[in-house]
Amino acid sequence: MKIVVIGGTGLIGKQVVEILSSQGHEAKGASPSTGVDSVTGQGLDEAMAGADVVVDLTNTAEFDEKVVVPFFSTSSRNLLAAEKRAGVRHHVALSVVGTDRIGAVGYFAGKTAQEKAVREGGVPYTILRATQFFEFIPMIADAGTRDGSVYVTSHLMQPLAAADVARIVAEAAVSPAIDGVLEMAGPERAGLNEFVSRVLAARNDSRPVVIDTEVGYFGIPIEETSIVPVGETRIGDITLKEWLKLTSQHGL
Repeated sequence: MKIVVIGGTGLIGKQVVEILSSQGHEAKGASPSTGVDSVTGQGLDEAMAGADVVVDLTNTAEFDEKVVVPFFSTSSRNLLAAEKRAGVRHHVALSVVGTDRIGAVGYFAGKTAQEKAVREGGVPYTILRATQFFEFIPMIADAGTRDGSVYVTSHLMQPLAAADVARIVAEAAVSPAIDGVLEMAGPERAGLNEFVSRVLAARNDSRPVVIDTEVGYFGIPIEETSIVPVGETRIGDITLKEWLKLTSQHGL
């Protein structure tokens, strides 16, 4: 099976390509660095020639609605149009848990636009919504730092390791399209402040963690269960303790 992984040189994409290749599939990572740009359309037709499945892992580091909505809308439309021309049979898109509940605000506005484009794109699809990655917790701490303290909400969080995300994405890529949504999360659920405290402690970071439910999630107002799954969910294998041990061993 030929599987094209758009965003295949990133954190998740590289692992997905490795997993699929090890299973004997023709997995190709595609990104602007390889001459494939989903926003401009450059290289899409060539990359998708003969493809059975396309995995969309495109992302932007921006959170501004004025940036993320055009990015995800344009990228998704271009991908799906190229897939239809190539006869692709399955489109797999990585989204975020809470997109359907938080709505069109900030980064979630971009994901809302992406999911809409996928549903209307005319290609059989699977939308995978993931909770936050363990790898992003230090960034959450940095974003909440003011005057030497880390201000974060105590609302619930259920993060998972990027390795688990990659495994579940790879499984979806070789499974039939569900024309629906599958959610994934980590094995532990607790307050966001608790996860941040554990990561900082493991890294000998002395910044105190202060609970402030008004800060939301990157400035986006959320409720107690906004960013955790509420229905049937694929649960990752790696705990935060195991991930911290692995990252310590590898100097990450």
